[in-house]
Amino acid sequence: MNAQQLKSSILQKAIEGRLIPQDPNDEPASVLLERIREVKRRLVKEGKLKKKDLEETPIGEDEIPFNLPDGWEWCRIDSYTNKVTDYVASGSFASLRENVKYYKDENYALLVKIKDFQSGFKRDLTFTDKHGYEFLENSNLFGGELILSNVGSIGKIFIVPKLNRKMTLAPNAIMVRLWNEEHRDWLFYLFQSPFGIALLYDISSATAIRKFNKTDFKKLIIPLPPLAEQHRIVERIEEFLPVIKEYGEAYDEASKMDAELPDKLKKSILQEAIMGRLGTQDPNDEPASVLLEQIREEKKMLVKKGVLKKKDLIETPVEEDEEPFKIPDGWEWCRMEYIIALLSGRDLEPEDYNEKGDGIPYITGASNFVGSNLVINRWTPKPVSISHLNDLLITCKGTIGTMAFNNIGDIHIARQVMAISSPYVDMQFIKYYLMNIVFKLQKNARSMIPGISRDDILKAFIPLPPLAEQHRIVEKIETLFREIDNITINNDHNETETEETDNE
Repeated sequence: MNAQQLKSSILQKAIEGRLIPQDPNDEPASVLLERIREVKRRLVKEGKLKKKDLEETPIGEDEIPFNLPDGWEWCRIDSYTNKVTDYVASGSFASLRENVKYYKDENYALLVKIKDFQSGFKRDLTFTDKHGYEFLENSNLFGGELILSNVGSIGKIFIVPKLNRKMTLAPNAIMVRLWNEEHRDWLFYLFQSPFGIALLYDISSATAIRKFNKTDFKKLIIPLPPLAEQHRIVERIEEFLPVIKEYGEAYDEASKMDAELPDKLKKSILQEAIMGRLGTQDPNDEPASVLLEQIREEKKMLVKKGVLKKKDLIETPVEEDEEPFKIPDGWEWCRMEYIIALLSGRDLEPEDYNEKGDGIPYITGASNFVGSNLVINRWTPKPVSISHLNDLLITCKGTIGTMAFNNIGDIHIARQVMAISSPYVDMQFIKYYLMNIVFKLQKNARSMIPGISRDDILKAFIPLPPLAEQHRIVEKIETLFREIDNITINNDHNETETEETDNE
């Protein structure tokens, strides 16, 4: 349960009368409503209200959503509030456009918008002149009113601060004024509860942009506790709020840690693997030195055949003082260039590729890598830089270090991609080694568009295990990664079930 869910649960209990115990000595809500009726009748006699303002629409049994505690009453918003209005209450849209001018610079009165509450009334303010303020007399604000968003962001509610300036209501909001400010806080929290938000959604039009009007709002029925209990409920809610905030910060931090934990575990596993600490070594394995000697002999033969050049036989050894860490017996430090072949990609001109499947696939960058698979959306009949089946592809420009195996066949690669191949080593082991050092590759990325060079990979030191151990390491990594992924999936499933339960 996150902080918002916890707050919603507390507010829902509050509006159902389950947050605190009732006090039978409280003056019942029916007396509060009768006092409001008396005030209205007096104002009718004084000519400040009309007789129609005394009319109340009865509440039918079928309208009551749940039973209330003793002393509580169901009532309509209109029966409890002093005034409910909006920006257009004083005239037609045509007359508004004619009489109400907007100004960005300081002027006679502030036009209060929903986003002003979110910015703390400190930026992007809008003003109107004296004529506009007087024209909007019916929606002038004095501080202490409730403001509800009634267009788009349904469910936002604010209390108007008491500012030392004239204020009036801007469009896309409804203002609610109570007979007494001590009546206000109950409504403020009620319309943040799941029940209150559902009421607003029920009267909202189901168009692309949701909205509701003040007429439908005034007809809503709400649960009303005795005034003394309102105060106690509000006091208890406000005791909870700092605790909820603290809980929310702790929850967010824990959620962040949970989200990061699988990646951190995988990085730790990869680091242990390349240091030879993931499993035990087998002294019967043919050591990596023998594998490297076999590679040397094969390269010499390829030089004789003209497939390689003499410079390809040159080795730059990893000196002892260069070794990043100690490796197990049977392992050898070497540079990547001695055990792999690296193919750089080349971009094609627009006229040399198509989206009709003509030619071989053409991949241009990270957008072609989805998970561990390749997505093909371009082809070329004029390939130049061709990756072959089972090559390891890695992005080297922009998004750096995304990898996938070529499981398709011949593919032309653009310059944002490199292809790695080797007949000598386990290419899955190479992939996991590169995954472990990818953060270093990203750190070394240069230029405005981050990128890594051929040398960043070819000159990288690699701790090379015996070939048999490479296979065992790959198998162990994949087993552990599956277990981590399964735990993550199960946790996500459990959290989803919990959220669904909380929302029921």
